[in-house]
Amino acid sequence: MAEITASMVKELRERTDAPMMDCKKALTEAEGDSVRAEEIIRVRFGNKASKAAGRVAAEGTVGVYISADGKSGAMIEVNSETDFCAKNEDFLKFVNELASIVAANNPADIAAAGALAMGSSTVEETRAQLVGKIGENVTPRRFVCPTVQGKLTSYIHGSKIGVLVDLVGGDEALAKDIAMHIAAAKPKSLDASGIEASLIETERRVAIEKAKEAGKPEAMLEKIADGTVAKFLKEVTLLSQTFVKDDKLTIEQLLKSKGASVASFTMFTVGEGIEKAVVDYVAEVAAAAAAI
Repeated sequence: MAEITASMVKELRERTDAPMMDCKKALTEAEGDSVRAEEIIRVRFGNKASKAAGRVAAEGTVGVYISADGKSGAMIEVNSETDFCAKNEDFLKFVNELASIVAANNPADIAAAGALAMGSSTVEETRAQLVGKIGENVTPRRFVCPTVQGKLTSYIHGSKIGVLVDLVGGDEALAKDIAMHIAAAKPKSLDASGIEASLIETERRVAIEKAKEAGKPEAMLEKIADGTVAKFLKEVTLLSQTFVKDDKLTIEQLLKSKGASVASFTMFTVGEGIEKAVVDYVAEVAAAAAAI
C-alpha cells in the first residue's frame, strides 16, 4: 500500500476543504492517488469540495489589445509576486504594450513573444530591466490571439479576470453583456462539444458513487448519471447558461433574439492553477532571532 504522507493529506485538504481525517481516509482508500481521493471526497461532501480549479494563488494582471476595427487583438496574462507590483505604473505599461505587440505578431508561444522587439530592446530584455527596477519577478504567462470571424470585445473585471469574445452580428451592447456574463458565470466552453470527455466521465462516476451510497437501485444508476451530466453541461457551457441579467433567457436564446452568435471566447483568471508559497512569518522571525 502506498504511504500516505502528511503533505499529501495537507494538499488534499487545501484542494477540497474537507476535514483532515476524511482526507487521510480518502487517500488511503485511493491508495495514494490524489485525483481518485478528490473524487471520493466529492462523493461524500458534494461538488463544493472541489475548489482547486477556481483558486487564485498568484498576483498580476490581464492586458488586452483590440484593433480599431475589432478584427484582430490579443489578451495576455502577466504575473507578479505581489498585488502591489501588479498596480505599478511601469508594470501596467509593460503589460499593455506587450498585448499590442503580441496582437501584431501572433507569436508561436511565450518564448517566441520574448524575442519580439519592444522599442529598442526585445520583450525579454525589457522584462529583465523591469524586474531590476521594480525588484519583483515579472513573468508573462499566457496569451491568446484569436482568428476573428466577427468583431472582438473585451471585459476586464478588476484587472484579475479578462474575457475576450468574438461576436458575429449583434451590437456593442450585446457583446459587452456576453463578455460580462462570461466573467460572472465562468463557462468552460461554448457548448458540450468543447468539454473534455474526462470531465464528463468524472461527473458520471461521482454521480453513480453518490447514488450507490444513497441506496439507489442499481437499475436507476445510469439514469441518475445521465441527469447529473446534463445538469453539469448546462452549468458549464455558455450557450446553455442562464443569462445573468435575465434568468428567463439562456445565452443561446439571447443571441438568437439578436441575430448573433459567439464564434469563440477566452477567459483568463490571474494566477489560476498556480500555487503561491505560503510564508510562515512566525517561523521566519523565530529563525532570524535564533541566528542573532
